[in-house]
Amino acid sequence: MAFLVEPEPPRGVATPVLPGIRRIVARNPSVMTYLGTNTYLIDGPDGLTVLDPGPEDEAHVADILNAAGEQKIERLVLTHTHSDHLGATAKLQAATGAKTYGYRVSAKRGFSPDGKLDDGDTVAGLKALFTPGHAADHLSFEFLVPGGPKILFSGDHVMSWSSSIVSPPDGDMVDYYRSLELLLTRDEVFYAPGHGPLLPEPRRLVAELLAHRQHREESILAALREREWSVAELAEHLYHKTDYRLKMAAERNVLAHLLKLEHEGRAVQTTDSRPAELPEDYVPNDLPPGEEKEINTAQVAMMQQDAARRFAYVG
Repeated sequence: MAFLVEPEPPRGVATPVLPGIRRIVARNPSVMTYLGTNTYLIDGPDGLTVLDPGPEDEAHVADILNAAGEQKIERLVLTHTHSDHLGATAKLQAATGAKTYGYRVSAKRGFSPDGKLDDGDTVAGLKALFTPGHAADHLSFEFLVPGGPKILFSGDHVMSWSSSIVSPPDGDMVDYYRSLELLLTRDEVFYAPGHGPLLPEPRRLVAELLAHRQHREESILAALREREWSVAELAEHLYHKTDYRLKMAAERNVLAHLLKLEHEGRAVQTTDSRPAELPEDYVPNDLPPGEEKEINTAQVAMMQQDAARRFAYVG
């Protein structure tokens, strides 16, 4: 796939992306977040809209406030509630009094946006497009750049630097396919993603991402026709990852594919396996362990149990 790369961005600085749009790249680079989360500052007649406040980091909050300067931050808009996008929201809201906006049903326990958006709703010129798959509460936003092109803030659904993880239960491969197919019908000129640089000719990458998932699905079906597999075994067979974070991400993607195939009647969980029972403190939509300040041991246990789930082919 034709992914893009970019040089190390300046830290603590809002750099122009398109007329009226600036980007601050958070200080959270990793194998899962590339050079960091993109926080967008969008000019408007009543002040600034901050799209995706970013991770919980005092320095990043200060960067946003410094970049705003004398402009009032009127609202905080979220593409989804994963911690690297939501984390700074509470402190930024406390500092500015800005209202929060996000999908009407939050996937993050303890967070509910002030403004609950549904597909087609508009706030500050941002038209919400419901694009679940990577996250259950994922919104992309259509935006007409003043005097310029129509773009899509695509969050983590489509990124210029990498494909997205689809990690059940918050992530759903059936939804992910549908959301990619939806984007193929649209005509935005650029995507401004949650990580990585601005993406030109976005539909070409969307088509490649969908084809990549379809190819992966066929590889999984071919393996299942041979024998029964656990999630962990199948991920190792297909991906050969060594970094434990990428290995875990591969297992989550494989599980999502298997659950899609089960939903379609093409695979079945075998009798000696069962879905993991979610612990009370499980956080369904945070990053894989290693990307958090503290490892969520309950989440690790859930993922380990999921990795042992076994599936067989249904002919």
